[in-house]
Amino acid sequence: MIEPPLVTPSAALARIAASCASRGIRLTATRRLVLGLLLEAERPLGAYLLMERLRATTRQAVSPPTVYRALDFLARERLVHRIERLDAFVACAAAARDGGGHAHLHQFLVCRRCGRAEEIHDPAVALALSGAAGQVGFSAHRMTVELEGECARCAAPKAEPRHQPPT
Repeated sequence: MIEPPLVTPSAALARIAASCASRGIRLTATRRLVLGLLLEAERPLGAYLLMERLRATTRQAVSPPTVYRALDFLARERLVHRIERLDAFVACAAAARDGGGHAHLHQFLVCRRCGRAEEIHDPAVALALSGAAGQVGFSAHRMTVELEGECARCAAPKAEPRHQPPT
């Protein structure tokens, strides 16, 4: 199912921070900044773009390992997802709504024109793939489903300018 729109990035960040605190999970300043940047982003962000944005935000030197450590932590805590085909990250839509910290099956619809990635949750997709894998004796340990195409915004026909009759 397609998820409802996210809450504001600041509200989502506050909800996630509260959830992490209640579970005893340390959301450091860097992790919080990286997560905030992903919540505000309109499309998936790669680690080096995140590093540039962190430098601009903090006005301090930020190294690639710092960003990768933050992303690894956030991914382990299921607060962000990696879009494999883009080698980029997005904030988890479910975590933004409910604070996160739980496993869920997700799929991504990746627009090849604008680069946006829509997170959806359809258990039937995961069930079908697991069933097909099991039929051939394959035991899946991780599942990433990414469909590439065009989002509704990019696929919508552009309005033709109306020609005014000469006066």
